[in-house]
Amino acid sequence: MRTWRRWQRERLSRVVREDLRDLENVRQAALVELLVEALPDRVGSPLSVRSLSEDLQVAHATVGRWLGIFENLYVCFRIPPFGAPRIRAVKKENKLYLWDWSQVPGRGARFENLVACQLLKYCHHQEDTQGHRMELRFMRDTDRREVDFVVIRDNEPLFAVECKSGEKSPSPAIAYFRDRTPIADFYQVHLGERDRLSGGIRVMPFRTFCRELGLP
Repeated sequence: MRTWRRWQRERLSRVVREDLRDLENVRQAALVELLVEALPDRVGSPLSVRSLSEDLQVAHATVGRWLGIFENLYVCFRIPPFGAPRIRAVKKENKLYLWDWSQVPGRGARFENLVACQLLKYCHHQEDTQGHRMELRFMRDTDRREVDFVVIRDNEPLFAVECKSGEKSPSPAIAYFRDRTPIADFYQVHLGERDRLSGGIRVMPFRTFCRELGLP
């Protein structure tokens, strides 16, 4: 655990003080460090760049540029919302995740981040080996109903995934979106052991889900 904590601190310090400086010649290293420290608490929720800019008292465009650099340096990635004609989907705010999901403090958000990394890995593998155009998105409407992820292949939604750290009944949002979108398959993944069908929804251990997708 001590070695892991030291590695995390050294990695982020290198990103801020060496890699970022080399790319952008950023002089406000202390503010950049504050931005990096703020990101783990934003995982799993729509990311407001405006809120970050107000907290740091830095221009909106500056925070947006720094986030873009973090993405290029594999610190974080963002996914956009998925819309369909029969849902009032949010359109502007993306969701943010960290490549090092172990930094996320909350158990539920940390698990969601882990799932995001694995699904993005699946998308990249499909692009590299099968030549498909893949996207990872999330689904959220203006009434705050949400399903965590939608995987899209060649502009068509392939399947959707909801994350729950415990073995719970399917989220009501799944049934709502299933009736209003062209998505054929919805899954709810968890960290437990039980694999079952509930209301036509596969509720399954995440490791089983990864195995069936062909992920390590």
